[in-house]
Amino acid sequence: MPGAPGIPERQSVRVIAGRTLLAWLGVICSRHIKCKTTSRHELFRLNRSHCAVPCRPANSSVLPFISYKGHVDLYRRPTCPPCSPCSPAATGMHGALSPSPGSRDLTLPSARKQAERQAALDALPPVYSAPLSPAEHKLHALSLAQLVAECKAGEVAPADIMVAYAKKTVAAHAATNCVTDLMFDDALRIPAVANWPHNSDLDAFDSARDRSLLGVPVSIKGKSLTPSRAEAAKFRQTRSTSPGTIPLLDSPGTSTVLSQHAGALVHVKTAVPTGLLALETTSEVYGRTSNPYKHTHTSGASTGGGAALVACGGSKIEIGSDVAGSVRLPAHFCGIWSLKGSAGRFPSWGNQSSMEGLEGIQLVASPMAGSLDDLDEFWKRVVTARPWEYDHTCHPIPWRSVDLREDGRKLKWGIMLEGGAVPITPACKRALSMVATALRKQGHEVVELFVPHHVMGARPTDYSPYSTPPDLERGLNIAYQLLFSDGGQQIRSLLSPGESLNKASSSVFDLLAYPKYVKQFLAYLTRKSDPAAASLLRIMHGKSVTELRALTAQRDSYRAEWHSGWMEKGLDFVITVPHPFPAFKHGESEKVNLMTAGFTTIFSLLDYTAGVLPVTFVDKDLDRLPDDFKPSSPMATLAYSAYDAEGMHGLPLGVQVVGRRLEEERVLEGMKIVQDALKQQGIVFANQVKVGAGSDAQ
Repeated sequence: MPGAPGIPERQSVRVIAGRTLLAWLGVICSRHIKCKTTSRHELFRLNRSHCAVPCRPANSSVLPFISYKGHVDLYRRPTCPPCSPCSPAATGMHGALSPSPGSRDLTLPSARKQAERQAALDALPPVYSAPLSPAEHKLHALSLAQLVAECKAGEVAPADIMVAYAKKTVAAHAATNCVTDLMFDDALRIPAVANWPHNSDLDAFDSARDRSLLGVPVSIKGKSLTPSRAEAAKFRQTRSTSPGTIPLLDSPGTSTVLSQHAGALVHVKTAVPTGLLALETTSEVYGRTSNPYKHTHTSGASTGGGAALVACGGSKIEIGSDVAGSVRLPAHFCGIWSLKGSAGRFPSWGNQSSMEGLEGIQLVASPMAGSLDDLDEFWKRVVTARPWEYDHTCHPIPWRSVDLREDGRKLKWGIMLEGGAVPITPACKRALSMVATALRKQGHEVVELFVPHHVMGARPTDYSPYSTPPDLERGLNIAYQLLFSDGGQQIRSLLSPGESLNKASSSVFDLLAYPKYVKQFLAYLTRKSDPAAASLLRIMHGKSVTELRALTAQRDSYRAEWHSGWMEKGLDFVITVPHPFPAFKHGESEKVNLMTAGFTTIFSLLDYTAGVLPVTFVDKDLDRLPDDFKPSSPMATLAYSAYDAEGMHGLPLGVQVVGRRLEEERVLEGMKIVQDALKQQGIVFANQVKVGAGSDAQ
């Protein structure tokens, strides 16, 4: 048999045989796929005819396929030609979870939600559409601490602050589509604000909290619920009258309740993607959120709406949530500051999640800010307000001031420059190198942490955790299995009839939905040609209780290895990228794929404290790919097809500063050291977003 073009005859025979077998398996297995796309767990039987296209069975975007080069492509979902009888247009199916737009019955709910939002915008007083006045510009430039001080002194009214930030919010939404609900009037009705500038009608509890966030505009992630007025009233009636004490709060959004009691102006909810687990913020209900620096590119996910709003100056603080980078990735893409604490340090009880009950990697509420000083102040004021009295999951750990620069002390920083199947892009590596260089010039020690790629079949004892960090790929495999231990059923069950996930998420859930024995066979076929794909094929399936407990034990052992390595090396911090890529174009998350979020996911698995700060911007000349660049894997090949230094020119680039568990104060101090070291080298990140007529940058 003659070989295919560019393929040896022997390999061509293997590929054709594999295709034939896959087609046969696809026809059989596709009849048994359980596609749970509604809250009623409806089971769909996919009646697939055999596709005339030789690469794969009909409509089998859920099935990884062997390309002519002989590797399994898990990273994109191919479609049949439009002329084919099994094409999406003909069948009305875009994969197991993604019906075609024409088949979706979402028109009425989507139109209703969008109409409600537009009606709220149209009902705003005309003043909110006007440019900021000179006085409002000065007010908007005040730091968080200054806003609170001015409000407490009676010199600035919360209502004036609300007008200035509402103007910015309206302009930000017009530019990026970042808002889902407006609450400008409600923000001014909370007692701590409504009674300004007097303390009359404030009880001992409110006085004890001293309104530490008075007048601070705070936005909340769309899935974080704001308690209704009835719930708030019930809370006030049932709490103890003893000064400074309250009962456990059994209602949504304890971080929101605490902020409101401290006087914050919780004024808006921000956009999130369908299912939350994504790299882009887009939904069929509210549409797509754009990057404020370049509207053709994404703001990240899942707190993408909040990141865009903060970058545009529409909020002083965004309270988001992070399970694998949902706050850190958008902060990196949009050029703002964020800090994900360890589980139990920031009040998170009541924040809705698409993966409630997940214990292997815990979701934590995490704030974002437009400056490091504001981020530090917000964290300090929330912890000082004794959040464990609001949230039973919070550790009763008071705020601990840290000074790491006393007596000219020099720190030891580990730098992670590689790890995983997709290498860091030149742009992100340049930002990380700038930080390393600045730290070294300040006399700090920066050591490279080599994270070896896991050799298939190797045992954990085949390397020393004392000389190198534990294998990143092994840790990520543990993390992915914990995240998707239910086989994706929980998120699928939350979808409305006809609702679909974004492409990147659908690729993962399609993989989870396919029969395990087929994936095991494909893993065997590709164990040499594409080890990364083979590894995912082996592990991406639902787990039994026994398997889940074994994974939890592996996670704990992995954490112990990291702890041993950290202590042996005497590290103070680790610095790395939040993501290998800058913000990419809309719709390209399927190419980049969820598995590239390893630099954030690994520290969520470890429950380490991790902050992100912006450093510089993509430069089309400095950050182009070298002429001899060759991707290291099929996953990297597809991901790098989304990297375009010229198209990304001007987008923000951040770095991630990581400390150990419950070291929030210490990591914030480390971020200040990085920022000051960069400043000594003349590198100061300046927000360059401009929205609205006559508006200024942040």
